Amino acid sequence: MARRFHASYQDEPVSALANWARALALFSLVATVGSVVIIRFGFLEIRPALATFLGALGLAGLSILAALAGFAAIWHYGTRGTARILLALLIDAAILAYPGYLAWQYRTLPAIHDITTNPIDPPRFEQLAKLRTGDGVNPATYAGLYSAELQQSAYPDIEPVSMDVPPAKAFDEVLKLVQRRKWTIIDERPPQPPRNIGRIEAVARTPIMGFREDVAIRVVPDAEGARVDIRSASRYFEHDLGTNAARVAKLIDDLNDMADAAAKPARKPVMPAKIQTSKGPAKR
Repeated sequence: MARRFHASYQDEPVSALANWARALALFSLVATVGSVVIIRFGFLEIRPALATFLGALGLAGLSILAALAGFAAIWHYGTRGTARILLALLIDAAILAYPGYLAWQYRTLPAIHDITTNPIDPPRFEQLAKLRTGDGVNPATYAGLYSAELQQSAYPDIEPVSMDVPPAKAFDEVLKLVQRRKWTIIDERPPQPPRNIGRIEAVARTPIMGFREDVAIRVVPDAEGARVDIRSASRYFEHDLGTNAARVAKLIDDLNDMADAAAKPARKPVMPAKIQTSKGPAKR
């Protein structure tokens, strides 16, 4: 009877570290999804909810460490579990990719949370000020000139929008854009004589976590048209990771596109040339 020198690969034991890596990755996935739901729908206060999310990311980090140790154990002892480790690393990468991008934003963007097109006279939070109360909430007053200097350095293109339409028309167009974005409108006041100043206050949400960020828009007469000033500020945290600037810049672009479309003269339709037909039989 021939002696068997090597056992079949299927008979080799599975690395315990591979099992731990996969288990931690799956638990981290469940905890991450659960914490996002908790934060987005406000089931807990913002700080304990955020701590839950950070704990889920920590589990993903532990899973990566277990996976690397598992690779070393498999290489040294010849045990099984490579597929489980690769699955764990795939889940961990999916969980940590977006937080990693946010960490890069945190390091590269200025630590500001209040963006406006008019730092000298920013639109005020009036009705929104009633919502910006409680522990850890940023104040409703503008962040100040130091924040304005950082904004000018990082986002120089954020400035007021001029529109060659009456204030009432400009207000209607701005309101349509706000409604299209599905922001929660807290207050809207169309321009009224004698000052013809219109105001909109709304609450926007960040895409994934759903953090609330407050938006105030002011429409004022400007020569023969209107000027639109915008302000967007995070309700929590001193660093907005660029979300407010992106929101204001996108609204500015849409308003400029709308103003350019309104300024273009209407093109007259080109009438087809009449074809003259000769009467009678053609001469040969």
